[in-house]
Amino acid sequence: MVPRQFWLVPWTALALLAVMQVLVPGWVQLGFAFAALPPLTGLIYGPWRTAALGGAVLTLLLVPMTRPPHIADADVGAVAAIAAFSVLVALVRERYTRELVRVGTVAEAAQHAVMPPVADRVGPLRCAGLYRAAQVAAMVGGDLYDVREGPFGVRALVADVQGHGLAAVGTVAALLGTFREALLDEPELSGVALRLDRRLRIEARPNGSGPSELFATAVLLEFPPDMASVRLASCGHPPVLLVRDGHVRELAADPAPPLGLGLAPVEPRPLTVRLAEGDVLLGYTDGVTEARDGSGAFYPLVRRLARRCSKDPSPEPGRLVEFVWKDMTSFARAVEDDVALLALRPEPDGRRERDTRQERDAAPVRSSS
Repeated sequence: MVPRQFWLVPWTALALLAVMQVLVPGWVQLGFAFAALPPLTGLIYGPWRTAALGGAVLTLLLVPMTRPPHIADADVGAVAAIAAFSVLVALVRERYTRELVRVGTVAEAAQHAVMPPVADRVGPLRCAGLYRAAQVAAMVGGDLYDVREGPFGVRALVADVQGHGLAAVGTVAALLGTFREALLDEPELSGVALRLDRRLRIEARPNGSGPSELFATAVLLEFPPDMASVRLASCGHPPVLLVRDGHVRELAADPAPPLGLGLAPVEPRPLTVRLAEGDVLLGYTDGVTEARDGSGAFYPLVRRLARRCSKDPSPEPGRLVEFVWKDMTSFARAVEDDVALLALRPEPDGRRERDTRQERDAAPVRSSS
């Protein structure tokens, strides 16, 4: 879609050529410029505007005042053929452009359906996520995250499927669907991890037996209703970071093997951490820590995040995610892997205030008599 302010550009150029042809000496040859306008217009605009401009060009070439003296009738016929061909090119280009826009719209909707943006608040949990796929024009690759409220509290998932780009989207969709179902049924994080592992092995091998070349690392987080603690279960994933009072430390749960390998039982031992007011948890994928600068050094996430949080001891989740992305992209030579970031901050008081306000709004209005 060409912006409206550019619609008059070819007409302005045509008007300038006509004025120049009237004012300049007769030996100046501008016929080639008249002939070039319809093809250039056909590459940008639709067939109707191209046809209108082509007709205007032919009119100027037939009017004695603006017709260059070196243009013969045969030359006018050649310009007419060029204009007609330009209309045909514009017609074909417009058709394929509409098809491309339609396919792009469907692909965008499908990718949003696979992994919609994380909500700003899930229960009493403030959330902020960032996802950047390594493949150009893709919004979903091999990384995933999700935050959902269920009967056992609020649970979150950050995972990284082997590979990246559109080839991993099917596996990402399968894992997200399994997670959203398991959080409703499984009372323990280890049960959720087992369901994810089984699903990934089915995706890799229909009979579900034997070792698999398709695997994923994952970390699961569970917040009880009071938000006083968090339980973490890791399956070969980078540790979650805890930001507290301007300090950053890794919450290294005892890891189980990655999901889907089938080489050993997936039995993660959850780590329980007490939370304080203002704590922020940051989950990420290895696309962050494996980003390299020009010398080949890895991005030092913990060190640079600690430097940032020393000035803001309790950052907003959105600001934290935005800082990591901007700092990483300024550090790295290029982002060659999918990147996922998920920041979480418990705010139980905010939920109580919101529930009280909702109950007050839903209460029946009594009129005094």
